[in-house]
Formats: sequence, C-alpha cells, structure tokens
Amino acid sequence: MTPAAPAPAPAPAPAAPATPALVTLGEAMAVVAATEPGPLATRTALRLGYAGAEATVAIGVRRLGHTAAWTGRVGQDAAGAMILAGLRAEGVDVSRGRTDPEAPTGLMLRERRTADRLRVTYYRAGSAGSRLSPDDVDEHLFAGARVLHITGITPALSGTARAAVERALTIARAAGVTVSFDVNHRDRLWSRSEAATVLAGILPYADIVFAGPREASLFVAEDEPERMARALTRLGPGQAVLKLGAEGALAAIGDEIVVQQAIPVTAVDPIGAGDAFVAGYLAGVLDGVPTAERLRLAAVCGAFSVSVPGDWEGLPRRDELGLLAAEDVSR
Repeated sequence: MTPAAPAPAPAPAPAAPATPALVTLGEAMAVVAATEPGPLATRTALRLGYAGAEATVAIGVRRLGHTAAWTGRVGQDAAGAMILAGLRAEGVDVSRGRTDPEAPTGLMLRERRTADRLRVTYYRAGSAGSRLSPDDVDEHLFAGARVLHITGITPALSGTARAAVERALTIARAAGVTVSFDVNHRDRLWSRSEAATVLAGILPYADIVFAGPREASLFVAEDEPERMARALTRLGPGQAVLKLGAEGALAAIGDEIVVQQAIPVTAVDPIGAGDAFVAGYLAGVLDGVPTAERLRLAAVCGAFSVSVPGDWEGLPRRDELGLLAAEDVSR
C-alpha cells in the first residue's frame, strides 16, 4: 500500500512591511517657477514642480540610503497626482498620504525678479495640505520609526494640522522615537508672538532642534550663536543645531560645541537649502556617525541644493558626496 503523500506545508505568512527609518508629516505644494530673471508678467518660460519642507527632507534622507515616509494631504487634482507620483519615484513611502476630494492642492508661484532676488507668492488658504488632521497620523507608522521630523510650518497651517503634529509627537515620545524639530518660522503664516507660544510647546518633545539665529530668538534672549545654541538645549532638546547660512553651522550637545564652515559653491537657488541641510544631518543621525560628520554631511547637502534650481532636485546621492571637495573646521 502506497503511503499517502505528506500534506504541503502552509505558506509562510507575508512579512509585515518594515517601518521607514524616518517619518514626517506636512504640506506639499505645486510650484510654478520662472526659469529666467525678470518680471513674471513678461516671462513665458515656466517650470512646473513641487515642494514642501518635510517632503524635501524625506527625499534627501532617501537619496542618502535610508527609508522615509511622508504623511500629508493633496487635492484630487493633477497637481496632487504629480506630487504623490514624484515622491514615489524618489522612493518615499506615501502610502499614508491622502487625496482630499474637497480641497485643492496648494500652489507656490516663484518669480526670479532679478538675477539674485526671488519673490514667492503662496496660494495655500483652504488647501488640502491645511486640512491635515490627527486621523491622518498612523500610530503604527509613527511609533515604529527611528526619527520623526516635524517643522514649524505645519502647526501654523490650521488647528487640525497643529493637532496632527501634537498626536505625532505624543506617539513618538511614548515609543522612544528620536524627534527632530526644524523651527522653520514663516512670517506670512502667523505672527512671531503666536509662533513663539505654540512652538515653545514643541521644544520639550524634541531631541534635536534646528533653527537660524532669528528663529532661535523666538525662544532665547542670547544674540551670539554658541550661547543661543546652548540656551536652546536648556529648553529640552539634547542637540541644538544653528544654521548660519554663508557662515556655516554649529551644534551644541551638552558642553560640546561643533562648528562647520559652509562649503563654497556657486549659488543658483537658495530655496530649500535649509531643508537639504536638515536631511543631511538626519541621515548622519541614522548612520550613527559623530556630530562633526553629521554637520559636514549637512553642509554638503546644503551646498548641492543651492547649486541647482528647485527645492529638492539638487539633493545628492551617496556616490556623489565626494564631488564637492572642501575642508571643514570642527572643534
């Protein structure tokens, strides 16, 4: 008698998708930009693209080899489809991005009024991005990441967007996720006094804070960069990184101050440089390298960014980092 064949082993359950290393949430907008200097009314050559501080950071971290996810809302329109397709093409997880059928995608109009002066107009009131809400914040996604990155732009967009940021912060802190906070104050969105009140409430949640000197002055009375950075760390964050533009950057971590000179390049478009800098620094955090190496990587990313038109288009990949040879100074 022939023995019965053994029953086939059950197929293994599909592995749960890995949580991205970096998660972020915020607004992404369509961009219509003049491609040459002059009044926009007389220009016919325009470039269509997209931008968003948090989206730029996600793209930058992804290009440097780490996984990243973006949460936000876009309209059910061609601009929204372009944004989601563009982020997917860059390898950013947009599975928690939502298409809002009741509001349009925001728009940024960028005019190069002279060769070295940009003028930007926003059409974002009532946009899909401003309708971000706590319901958009996936607890599994945000609790499983290594880094949560937020900016001061999102809580300025609306009450629901502010509540979404608060939910993301609560989830991240409870799960032990490193919280990165770029102050990124926008005068057109709210007053300095309102921004100072709301954003000061975020500082105790943050492990890393990024700011320019004017942004840091929202919270501290110091006027010298090292003292500013040290004062910021006393408000909660263990690391305070001051972006100093052409003068470079510095980081305060406990009693340590690390200084990084700017990398000299021919600047073409300054918009997005600060977000590129943050992307480089956070990639260094994910790499696990010392502060001096994080700052240098941040400076390299910022230099690449300003060398190319657009917010994120010039962000480097790992194999391109050596293209900019520069000496850095740290102590």
